[in-house]
Amino acid sequence: MKRFSLVLAFIFVLAGFAAAQEGITGKVIETMNSGGYTYLLLQHGKAKAWVAIPQAKVAKGGTITVAPGVEMVNFQSKTLHRKFSRIIFSGGLMQAGMGYKAPANKAFSMAEGSSSRASAVKTENGVRVQKAAGPNAYTVAEVFAKRAVLDNKPVVIRGKVVKVSMQIMNKNWVHIQDGTSDPSLGGDLVVTTSGQPSVGDVVTVSGTLHKDRDFGAGYIYQAIVENASVKK
Repeated sequence: MKRFSLVLAFIFVLAGFAAAQEGITGKVIETMNSGGYTYLLLQHGKAKAWVAIPQAKVAKGGTITVAPGVEMVNFQSKTLHRKFSRIIFSGGLMQAGMGYKAPANKAFSMAEGSSSRASAVKTENGVRVQKAAGPNAYTVAEVFAKRAVLDNKPVVIRGKVVKVSMQIMNKNWVHIQDGTSDPSLGGDLVVTTSGQPSVGDVVTVSGTLHKDRDFGAGYIYQAIVENASVKK
């Protein structure tokens, strides 16, 4: 009963803000930067809610609108040494009244400690990684080009790790590039794994490919490899 009451209370809090599809608008009551993120306590009328966005300049007392995001429950900030009972991780600031949709294959950046940015990871110059050998081996470009045929099938890809976001929905989110990918698609392939590679590692990824994966809040991946093993 207590848990139900807390959930119900939070629903009423969000109801005091702008519709989630249009973002969240409120007055900045509190702000702090940590781990590459700006944490904001927003107030709209009597309702208050914590929101985290990629680090940005935000003035206390101003009214802002942030993009819709994903709610995390009992989130422990390791850099702030603080636990938030509920917090919304948003893609960033937006103009009030304007719709928001993350670009396809946008970096799913909601965990602090990652080298997150508001835009998708750009293709690194000079990345050239040899294609994996053996059955089910593909380049990043081939994965995107053949994603309809490869949907729900095993794939093996070799690439350089350009970004890691740890422990989002109990998974680590790894971005790899091999020099073949189309910059218009963000330049990288996203992989979910329990492994913990470091940025700069050249790894071989083995997992199941999924196309047009929609995690909600505008975070849509044209191609993503899930539950993968990652080996150097």
